[in-house]
Amino acid sequence: MLAYRVITKNSKAELCNIEAPKPEAQQIRVRIKACGLNFADLLMQKGTYQDTPEAPFTLGMEVAGIVDAIGNNVTEFRPGDRVAVYCGQGGLAEFGVFDADRAIALPDSMSFEDAAAIQIAYGTSHIALAHRAHLQAGETLLVTGAAGGVGLTAVEIGKLMGARVIAQARGADKLEIARKAGADHLLDASEDLRDRVIALGGADVVYDAIGGETFNAAFRATNPEGRLLPIGFAGGEVPQIPANHLLVKNLSVIGFYIGGYLTFRSAVVKDSFSTLFRWHGQGKIKPHISHVLPLGDVAKGLQLLKDRKSTGKVVITP
Repeated sequence: MLAYRVITKNSKAELCNIEAPKPEAQQIRVRIKACGLNFADLLMQKGTYQDTPEAPFTLGMEVAGIVDAIGNNVTEFRPGDRVAVYCGQGGLAEFGVFDADRAIALPDSMSFEDAAAIQIAYGTSHIALAHRAHLQAGETLLVTGAAGGVGLTAVEIGKLMGARVIAQARGADKLEIARKAGADHLLDASEDLRDRVIALGGADVVYDAIGGETFNAAFRATNPEGRLLPIGFAGGEVPQIPANHLLVKNLSVIGFYIGGYLTFRSAVVKDSFSTLFRWHGQGKIKPHISHVLPLGDVAKGLQLLKDRKSTGKVVITP
């Protein structure tokens, strides 16, 4: 089978022919129909992601497809079932073997492409805003990088939860996408974030995927008792948080990493995915997929993420 593999740590990945894996007792084998790309795939390829496996390994963190074979102890799935799997690795291939407890049944109404695009982007925003930050209806949510893979979902879910949403992105085209997702106020990345947000009444919850000076400006525009979620550092700089300012304004900086829940409280992730799949079936959410590419164009898809030329998700269809 074909797979997009990192052969040695800190090296470029390449498309390889490898033997199709066989499922162990608690695993399922999936014929992969779609795999969502994530910024974390770029970090994993460089060996800088917190959960980078030992090389060689196949990239691809979230998939959807059809169960092809099951292990001896698997009872909840059968060959032919449609599933989505938050796998963490192994998704950029024609087949993948995954632990059955990471899979969730896929509604017939949901396409494989949508299922591959929903899990990490929507799951991250849903769990971060609802479970960690406890966003309340009527509060003001500031989303930076609001046209990116996770930022756009934060805008959408924030509106579903009843918040007033301020979306920051770069350029009129990306801001228009955020507006269509439900943003109430648009802020170009070239503008002074702190002054603009304060003029709008400040932020109660900050969802920041950029880091660096963007986070620092958002920090200064957060209202007393506000909550800040440092979701990612696409700008390349991890912010240093002044603890004395946290004290004076009674702020909370809330750590969140969706992958961590798979190791100590996986039910949070599965419950979130069930909610998101239900919302999708009700027409409340629809993932924005800017590019659908074949497996042979994975490098192109990753470059789109690196150059920030995608809006929403890039999906690979083996």
